[in-house]
Amino acid sequence: MTTTTAPAAAKAPARRRVPRKGLGLRIYTWAVIAWLVLPIAVMILFGFNDTSSKFNFEWEGFTLKWYAQLFDREDLTTALINSITIALASTVITTVLGTLVGLALGRYSFRGKGVSNLVLFAAISSPELVMGASLLSMFVTLNTPRGYATILVSHVMFSIAFVAMTVRARAVGLDPSIEEAARDLGAGPWTTFRLVTLPLIMPGVISGALLAFALSIDDFIITNFTSGSTVTFPLWVWGSTRTGTPPQVNVMGTLLFAAGVLIAVLNMVASRRRARRG
Repeated sequence: MTTTTAPAAAKAPARRRVPRKGLGLRIYTWAVIAWLVLPIAVMILFGFNDTSSKFNFEWEGFTLKWYAQLFDREDLTTALINSITIALASTVITTVLGTLVGLALGRYSFRGKGVSNLVLFAAISSPELVMGASLLSMFVTLNTPRGYATILVSHVMFSIAFVAMTVRARAVGLDPSIEEAARDLGAGPWTTFRLVTLPLIMPGVISGALLAFALSIDDFIITNFTSGSTVTFPLWVWGSTRTGTPPQVNVMGTLLFAAGVLIAVLNMVASRRRARRG
């Protein structure tokens, strides 16, 4: 008679404790984020400060009156309108021109392509002080009165390289067989661009446009060289803080920051939806 021994019950595998690797790096990362957010938090907080002093440095109480009185100052309203209109006009012009340049550099080979890339990289890496001084010298040499038009031209000139490089990075990765298939089906050059190429590079175009708008609306150095008597919002902030810090500065900064965050979130959501659709 053969006896069998029941197999011993299998022991449950011991749970391995995941080592807390990179704890120091995570702490450092959060410390850097906190350092970056701290000035913004102070700005938002002091936008609600019920101060009677022109120097908005001490907390005196909570109030919403500065939001209600935001546009009571005509000089602030004028400066803000100047900044927004210049930024919008600059963004439209820069997006069109930069997209064409980016497509040319990303999709085609031509003589001078390397030099063109070098010039665009030089424009991106050049200090704004150098570009502002060179633009001022050009306008003075051409005897051009400084004002709204010179600011617009300057903003287009320094931001077009950013749009071109953003679109170029998107255009380089496109599959040319998709456009070839559209042409084989009878689509002309304009139809192919409108229905095939443009939708494929649209994420790069949108990113470049948002970057151009952000660069334009908060530019101070180049605008200071080329503004003449025209005052934009950054110039108004600089001028007002030399004699005090109006609470409206914090309020407007808070609203611009909130608008930027909203646009970034919407862009991220749209990108995820496009990725899900494939």
